[in-house]
Amino acid sequence: MSSKILLLEDDSLLGETLVDLLEEAEFEVIHCVNGQQVIDITFNNKFDIYLLDINVPLINGLQVLRELRDANDNTPTIFLTSHKDKLKDAFLSGCDDYIKKPFDNDELLLRINAILKRTKKYNLTTIGSLAHDGLHKRMLYNNQELDLSIKEYRLLLLLMQHINSTVSKELIIQELWSASQNASEGAIRVYVNRIKQLIPEITIQNIRGIGYKLVS
Repeated sequence: MSSKILLLEDDSLLGETLVDLLEEAEFEVIHCVNGQQVIDITFNNKFDIYLLDINVPLINGLQVLRELRDANDNTPTIFLTSHKDKLKDAFLSGCDDYIKKPFDNDELLLRINAILKRTKKYNLTTIGSLAHDGLHKRMLYNNQELDLSIKEYRLLLLLMQHINSTVSKELIIQELWSASQNASEGAIRVYVNRIKQLIPEITIQNIRGIGYKLVS
């Protein structure tokens, strides 16, 4: 599965050049020309890395990243900018790297791949065709993101964390519901059955009277 990159660059010629470079390197690229587009697109889409210019229309790149970080979006970010005096502001805004224009294309690709390798190493857990992307807090099945409710996501994550071991109903209730919420074994069964429908090649066993087990 190719990594997905969001590029914020208002210079049309440079933007097209970077899109060509990244697509040739087998990345999937979405190109935005102003900060508002980034805010809008990231609301419903997940990316593996952001490449952000700073001096762009509507909302500058620094403010864009601040807003994303305030919304708990921790997607790795590299600033691409000619503003040499913005280094401190860039890192205070939450970026992971900073490269000054003009830059060498090979250097950019090396920096991107280094960050992706690091984040995927620590944030991707796979069990067969099922994968947990901890960076973006999502589940992938056959490289497609699963449409899960919050409780379904937490339940599947809990089962993955205890692979080949039985997870008791008591622990599931403790993890999925707060003390003030009403929990039931019937609700757990509904969540488990829906998850089974979404990942038919993955086995989730019902251990009668005790709980559930995800089998590798």
